[in-house]
Amino acid sequence: MTDLQPAPHDPPSALRSGPPPGSPGGEPSSAAPDDLPGEPSSSRCGAPSETPDTTSPGNRAKAPRAPRRTPAGPPPTPTQPTIAHVPFPVVDEISRHCLADGEPETVHIEVHLPGPVDHGRLRTAFHQALARHPRILMRQAPAHWWHRRYTWQLTATPDVDPVSFPPPGPDALERARERALTHCPPLHLSPPVRLEVVEHTTQPGTSAGTVLLLTINHTALDGPACLRVLATTAELYGGTDNSPAPPPVRGPGPTPTTRHPAPDHPDPNGATPPTGRTRPLTRPARITPHQTSNISTGTSTDTGTGTGTGTGTGTGTDVICNGTSNGMLLTELPVPARPPRTADAPPPYTVNDQLLVATCLMAAGWNRLHGRRTAPVVVTMPVDDRPRGVEMPIGNGTRLVSVGFGPDAERRDAALLAADPPDPAALSRLLRHTAARTRALKSAPPGPQLGLSGALLTTPALPVGLRAALTRTLRSAAAPWTSTTLLSNIGRVPYPLDFGDAGRATAVWFSAPARMPRGVTVTTVSVGNRIQLALRWSHALLDTPAANHLAALFRSSLAATAHPAPPTTPPAPTTPPAPTAPEGGAR
Repeated sequence: MTDLQPAPHDPPSALRSGPPPGSPGGEPSSAAPDDLPGEPSSSRCGAPSETPDTTSPGNRAKAPRAPRRTPAGPPPTPTQPTIAHVPFPVVDEISRHCLADGEPETVHIEVHLPGPVDHGRLRTAFHQALARHPRILMRQAPAHWWHRRYTWQLTATPDVDPVSFPPPGPDALERARERALTHCPPLHLSPPVRLEVVEHTTQPGTSAGTVLLLTINHTALDGPACLRVLATTAELYGGTDNSPAPPPVRGPGPTPTTRHPAPDHPDPNGATPPTGRTRPLTRPARITPHQTSNISTGTSTDTGTGTGTGTGTGTGTDVICNGTSNGMLLTELPVPARPPRTADAPPPYTVNDQLLVATCLMAAGWNRLHGRRTAPVVVTMPVDDRPRGVEMPIGNGTRLVSVGFGPDAERRDAALLAADPPDPAALSRLLRHTAARTRALKSAPPGPQLGLSGALLTTPALPVGLRAALTRTLRSAAAPWTSTTLLSNIGRVPYPLDFGDAGRATAVWFSAPARMPRGVTVTTVSVGNRIQLALRWSHALLDTPAANHLAALFRSSLAATAHPAPPTTPPAPTTPPAPTAPEGGAR
């Protein structure tokens, strides 16, 4: 079997290429007629693409750019035969149309293990996991603007070895996080993911643990699908069962008594229109831009103390490609308390509802501090209906819904919610209203992932080049009605992520790309009784000090949603027993 080449972004010292383990075969299919020379762009961070993008009519006359040279040598080319062709699904095509230089579209997953891993065993386990989920072994077929569809080519084995082991060091993890924001796994090589295994010591003098940092090209895959692949890797590496826990059952609860017409404008990011009695043409609030200092490359560390129920500490990674690149801050927060569960009724709201309300309060509080006029806050929320077992479909499988804040009742409570801290009664009403909305959104029959507009834009009636131009034009026109921000709550990690002698995962972080005009995304995962929070922002909107301030607002807003603990009553004083006459005494 041919040795795999190192991926183009990794230095030679960080990689040890080797033959992958056996992988399932497949009946080869005849090459699609669209497999013509010319490769679409695969970089989203401003780096030159390895081959010219010919899918846009305006690019036909441009001279090809020289391939990017890296310390590992020239970019590798696809080497594995194609075993099948799959047309781009709707989400993949819309994402491909909206590629922009300098705006990273990577999803980053970070899994912390308490012990070291065996490099050879882990590489073998990951390759075997890819073979068990063969839909991840894909690359984009060469395309021209006149083609009717983009196509994925499925391969039996990877084109490049996606596993690397960067040299250990005090800043190895920070450098890996930087690469997760700036170096997208290319679409023209299978698979479009990269796994970096970093030895990491939390405190001097302690034994080194391991961080598995998975970088995903979001045009091809989403975070939950790749977490499923990591769970299979853990099972193959550690030899223990990593089957998912049953999903939590949400009680029916009250349902909204009225339904309101949805706005007639499309969300350029595919989310369904916001719920609640917001006016159809009212523009959602935008997070106010704030630049307090000149942006510079490097990393920063954030240590903040939350208000209310606890403290949170974390590190921030500030990575620059250009003015639209992303920064990232990771931190850990306590799970806010909820009303106690009773035997005949579930809690009136979930942690997801508390996260939504905290996001709303964060955005509204930030704009209020910057003198921005009041506008409805709209939060886009991914909903994933896929099973979590080995049968889970691999790809971009979430649908987007939007939760709007700003109906009449909430506007009447605006002053109470703006207090510091917010009025508990007004906050309780907001939480219950939010729970009713999310319950209705999640129980609604799933429709097209990106709605009717997404389905129409991907209909192959026009060539992909013309559809791409139309999609980008509509996205720019509808930008003022894009939601305020995106909250992606993964919830409890459903898998043990038990890597045997390396231990079980002690922390898991996800981060989602922050593209303009939103410019900020909040991603949360629950591990144990802690919330792992990742805040990503566009440097076109915020700088690092401003993002730290925004994260502190989220921290205090989430703490404010905690259900107050019942007052403790002091124990009643004990009454000493009445004295009794001694035996034989007076009667």
